[in-house]
Amino acid sequence: MSKDAVFIYSEELLSYRFSNQHPFNQIRIKLTLDLLRKMNAITDADIVAPRMATDAEIALNHDPSYISAVKNAGSNQLSAERAESFGLGTEDTPIFPNMHEASALAVGGTLTAVDEVMSGRFSHALHLGGGLHHGFRGKASGFCVYNDCSVALKYLQEKYNARVLYIDTDAHHGDGVQWSFYDDENICTVSIHETGRYLFPGTGNVNEWGTGKGYGYSFNIPLDAFTEDESWLECYSTSVKKIAEYFKPDIILTQNGADAHYYDPLTHLSATMKIYREIPKLAHELAHQYCGGKWIAVGGGGYDIWRVVPRAWSLLWHEMTNNDIKDSTLPASWLEYWQPKAPFSLVPTWEDPMNMYKPIPRKKEITEKNKQTLERAIHMIK
Repeated sequence: MSKDAVFIYSEELLSYRFSNQHPFNQIRIKLTLDLLRKMNAITDADIVAPRMATDAEIALNHDPSYISAVKNAGSNQLSAERAESFGLGTEDTPIFPNMHEASALAVGGTLTAVDEVMSGRFSHALHLGGGLHHGFRGKASGFCVYNDCSVALKYLQEKYNARVLYIDTDAHHGDGVQWSFYDDENICTVSIHETGRYLFPGTGNVNEWGTGKGYGYSFNIPLDAFTEDESWLECYSTSVKKIAEYFKPDIILTQNGADAHYYDPLTHLSATMKIYREIPKLAHELAHQYCGGKWIAVGGGGYDIWRVVPRAWSLLWHEMTNNDIKDSTLPASWLEYWQPKAPFSLVPTWEDPMNMYKPIPRKKEITEKNKQTLERAIHMIK
């Protein structure tokens, strides 16, 4: 009989680090795990260490020449010109020592999650070190060296012959995953993100529906800047329910970037912690409705690593383990330990502060525009 959930983690995942100034900082996983520990919501028995993905596994989605380039870059054996042709050594994706090993561990963590669920040992698995959804077959992009999501989806197809529903709620479009499966009818990708008009990577338009056999299995809901909770959740809930019913997956893989929040420094949406309660709740429900409970969740974006990410990702684990949060405030011991290290005041409660931002004058217009986008995005589903 399977247990509810497993948490994939080891300290080595923190080695995926471009520089001390770079916004992508995996210490947010440590912050989250420490919050869960101080709430008595997780024990060592719930944690499984990630394994390193093999070159052959990474090559399920990446060109061997690119894997070789990443290895050489991480050992300082790749020229700047050659590195740039692979998207390495850029402002977004700088080269760092042992880049291949750190990236292969991130991929291996997601594959560990896959095997834990598909073996029947657990119904759900959470790997917050994954979610690197921008990486392409032969090129790094947007803080992502290898694309663990795409590798895991290929792995699910090849090893388990599974039809997978991939749901991406990062504020940035899940472009690397979409393009890897754009002509594949057995992987259905859904991305709910801020419109590319203002935000990297600039793709994820509502009319990107797939091609060939994959036509009708790629869905995008690009939301207007400054979208708030109510409109965000309407688009998410309506689209994901209809798409799950239409596709009937064997397993659900969710990418859980936490950068749609108002506090996030890199995006322009106005969501609050409310959406991070509802996102996993619906994914959990659909996993049991269509997939016998099989649900894998990975991390992703999230650049307010102090006030937003630990709370959002803790809510994800609580949902996976059917564990209600009884207190309205975060544990005092967690706040006391991390506050001196944080650059600004931590939010001491699970809910966000009242009047966190001024009322948005275009709210009605934004909501109506998002509703039209939603209708266009799923119009082909009967």
